[in-house]
Amino acid sequence: MGNRLSKIVTRTGDAGTTGLATGDRVAKTHPRIAAMGELDELNSQLGVLLAQAALPKRFHDALSLVQHRLFDIGGELALPGHTAIREEHVAQLEDWVEAFNADLPPLKDFVLPGGNPGAAQAHLARAVARRAERGLWTVHGETPLNPAALRYLNRLSDLMFVIGRLLARADGGSEVIWKHA
Repeated sequence: MGNRLSKIVTRTGDAGTTGLATGDRVAKTHPRIAAMGELDELNSQLGVLLAQAALPKRFHDALSLVQHRLFDIGGELALPGHTAIREEHVAQLEDWVEAFNADLPPLKDFVLPGGNPGAAQAHLARAVARRAERGLWTVHGETPLNPAALRYLNRLSDLMFVIGRLLARADGGSEVIWKHA
């Protein structure tokens, strides 16, 4: 692993560039840097959800591991050519989606974000996961990325949707169903 940050204020980014793990400098507006920021925002949204005391252990354990995988994807972006996410990570998300979704009735209507703070936060993380996925696809259009990382974010938005549904129904609550005009 590269050098650890011992000095936080470096002033190296004051001219609008930032460094990749390769030592290369790129514009802070570069799609790769934007995608890294979206992953960071997603990880932070998961941190907010994880900080809720009422989060069931099975969700807490899964999402804690997801936070580490998101950092791994950020590492792949920071070090082009490096691969950390593997197909088994994607399969693990799929397994969680199937297991958690088994506790839900089939979806007959569109669900709106909300119901309670935990459900709303899960849906916010879902939306940020979708944006982060789009950011990865933007980078992938320029420089091929690890296909497993792209699939991982797609499955993560599915997981967050299912967790949002379950959290909305927790403690006798209900999901917010869309009523079309």
